[in-house]
Amino acid sequence: MAVTEVNTVPHLTTALTGPLRQVESRIIDDQTRIEAWFRDQWRELDIPFYASVDIRNAGYKIAPVDTNLFPAGFNNLNPVFESLSIQAMQLAVERQAERINNIVIVPENHTRNQFYLESLYSLRRTIEKAGFSVRIGSLIPDLDGPMTLDLPSGRQLTLEPLQRQGDRVVLNDFEPDMVLLNNDMSGGVPAILQGIEQVITPPLRMGWSSRLKSIHFKHYQDVAADFAGLIDIDPWLIDPMFRNCGEIDFMKQEGSSCLTKNVESLLEKIGDKYREYNVDCRPYVMVKADSGTYGMGVMTVNSPEEAVELNRKQRTRMSTTKEGQKVTKVIIQEGVYTHESWGSDDTVAEPVVYMVDHNVVGGFYRVHTKRGRNENLNAPGMRFEPLAFDDCCVSPDKSMDPDAHPNRFYTYGVIARLALIAAAREMKI
Repeated sequence: MAVTEVNTVPHLTTALTGPLRQVESRIIDDQTRIEAWFRDQWRELDIPFYASVDIRNAGYKIAPVDTNLFPAGFNNLNPVFESLSIQAMQLAVERQAERINNIVIVPENHTRNQFYLESLYSLRRTIEKAGFSVRIGSLIPDLDGPMTLDLPSGRQLTLEPLQRQGDRVVLNDFEPDMVLLNNDMSGGVPAILQGIEQVITPPLRMGWSSRLKSIHFKHYQDVAADFAGLIDIDPWLIDPMFRNCGEIDFMKQEGSSCLTKNVESLLEKIGDKYREYNVDCRPYVMVKADSGTYGMGVMTVNSPEEAVELNRKQRTRMSTTKEGQKVTKVIIQEGVYTHESWGSDDTVAEPVVYMVDHNVVGGFYRVHTKRGRNENLNAPGMRFEPLAFDDCCVSPDKSMDPDAHPNRFYTYGVIARLALIAAAREMKI
């Protein structure tokens, strides 16, 4: 989805700002200590090459709800901040153990998804501007030569068949030093990539054929607790609670007792927190495929009964994710309302923050005119609006209100980097 040229900022449409204002104030006031803490984390961890984090701002809490280690959407980033991406790309490549000059990007097989292809072009172009030779090595079956695609922007993108030579992958006249995955491996790890000697990042094991959201959010839970202790806040204010069910079949309606029990338990705990903070909202949860992307296999649930009393269309929608992969595990995640809205019609919006290495390089708002504040916005019909601010989440302005736009965006950058630490801890295992 292409970015529209609107230079505005969503409005936080809620009066429930007391607890969140405390969080923002602590983050702004403790910036120096926070950044020192982040530096300690980066020294101890291997950091994902890049990531994007979906964040929800409810006014009473702010939390990540998804972390993508094979991000698309680079074409939606504000070009004003391209220099940040270029510098971050240089750092990310230089951090690799080997000497890297040539890079092959291995993308998804979406030749008809024009938005994805525009993102792929933007990603390749940024890496080229960082000073590296870059080609696109495709996994499309039966691709026997270069394929040049015309993009809506008027640009062109050439895909070439990835080939295996011994323990290395190559293109016809190009031997890469590094393989950069922009394919989330939902359908499994292709044999052509297994056991290669070149640097490959992100690691194959971080693809959705083996990665679980519940594992990621367990790591995030620990990170949030550490960070909350650092700035003396309740971890719940930045952490979505969750449960998971490991054996479920929506079409056969198996595993419903696990789902019902965990939905009920989580709704009760959310209700307890709402009462503690005087939040006048109805608790809800999001039931999601534990392995999956593109917003597939996701539903909003307000009661235990809703989780199991699904019609056939709902069961079908929840039974598979990308590439027809069957859903057998789900994460039940605390629903975090979005109380940010875009434009005069108060369209619901949520921020998505992008990082290369440990650097925040930009982001955008995901906006959806046909979805509510308690629904998944990563769905057909969404559009993206660029974040409009001066310092791209890099630094706050202590002379301004804690929720002033530069400070709100800095807070988003902090939350996104906490999720990145969680992903780095995942990679460590």
